[in-house]
Amino acid sequence: MATRPPVFSTLTTSFSPSPPPLLRRLQTLTRALASSSPQPMASSPPLKKVLVPIANGTEPMEAVMTIDVLRRAGADVAVASVEPGAAQVAASWGVKLAADALLADLAEADFDLISLPGGMPGASTFRDCKILENIVKKHAEKGKLYAAVCAAPAVALGAWGLLNGLKATCHPSVMDKLPSEVQAVESRVQIDGNCVTSRGPGTTMEYSVVLVEQLYGKEKADEVAGPMVMRPQHGAEFSMKELNSTSWNAGENPQILVPIANGTEEMEAVMIIDILRRAKANVVVASLEGTLEIVASRNVKMVANVLLDDALKQQYDLILLPGGLGGAQAYAKSDKLIGFIKKQAEANKLYGAICASPAIALEPHGLLKGKKATSYPAMWSKLTDQSECKNRVVVDGNLITSQGPGTSMEFSLAIVEKLFGRERALELAKSMVFV
Repeated sequence: MATRPPVFSTLTTSFSPSPPPLLRRLQTLTRALASSSPQPMASSPPLKKVLVPIANGTEPMEAVMTIDVLRRAGADVAVASVEPGAAQVAASWGVKLAADALLADLAEADFDLISLPGGMPGASTFRDCKILENIVKKHAEKGKLYAAVCAAPAVALGAWGLLNGLKATCHPSVMDKLPSEVQAVESRVQIDGNCVTSRGPGTTMEYSVVLVEQLYGKEKADEVAGPMVMRPQHGAEFSMKELNSTSWNAGENPQILVPIANGTEEMEAVMIIDILRRAKANVVVASLEGTLEIVASRNVKMVANVLLDDALKQQYDLILLPGGLGGAQAYAKSDKLIGFIKKQAEANKLYGAICASPAIALEPHGLLKGKKATSYPAMWSKLTDQSECKNRVVVDGNLITSQGPGTSMEFSLAIVEKLFGRERALELAKSMVFV
């Protein structure tokens, strides 16, 4: 961790004759002028540069959570496409992401950390990319921090020999692919020397905070983790507070609308989309902007399926609003979207929101009237009824709300539970190494 300059330094004391009176007066005047002059600010810690490659088949939750959390810490994160000539990648579960650069253009760049998300065939593409292999190997040879999650430790780092002699973990499904030279462990996050590995989507937020600590120290890691409303006990079973319980009958392939806009919280949006598609829901991602590509709150570039006007031509079993202050404000200002949600609520159909959106988008338009809800903790005061806001996920009849990025997986799994049952929700949670 970078440290501030000491407030005092050790002085070597020696004795010399007192200066003449005129010189003493000049010295006093000089000191007085110096003390009244503006003092330079303490220098900021050097900017940490991070590379996060992405490819077709990359696990979007793992990529986006890592990027988002590291940018919250102040890191300069370069998102680079490994696909030749293509900045946009088709990540797993139909999520489309746009990179900041092509990997080939960053081959000579210097980084403080390289972090590989998992997902298949994304991790295999990393393994077979000679440019990426050379970048990571040179980086590791310099004693710099490198990391991977899910399939990437075994499939990419292991294949390159960068885990030999180290303790490492990975997704349970590929543990047998770790080379024999690696000491395989089942830790949620494993640190060994300059290497950090982790198990899957359900451990990625913990992994990302560990990377912040490795780059900046524990104080910064705690500063970043606190506002995300992370789980108090990782790996525990999830739950929700339910009132006015009703059955959510929407069939095996429910139609779900997830609007996104500039300023939407990317972690929340991606977790909702990814997890619900894993559960076999038909999720339509609609852009409120004039283009399909939006720039989310931490500058992750997401690509929607359709524009909002086209999305509103059909009906949905469930409408879900991710958070992010800019995104929530965009939802609140969209008469078309709010009118559509009002019709959804009036028909007693399902709707929900997370983070800033319950307080900023739903509450002012009467969409929480007579309902128990929660929101991002800093916005609880904006809720008319705050009686249940301390719960991480609240279900009241046809409405579901939740607190923030760190509750997004619980929120999404609670939706799966309501739509498909507890057994399927637990099955998904285990596959993601959330429990």
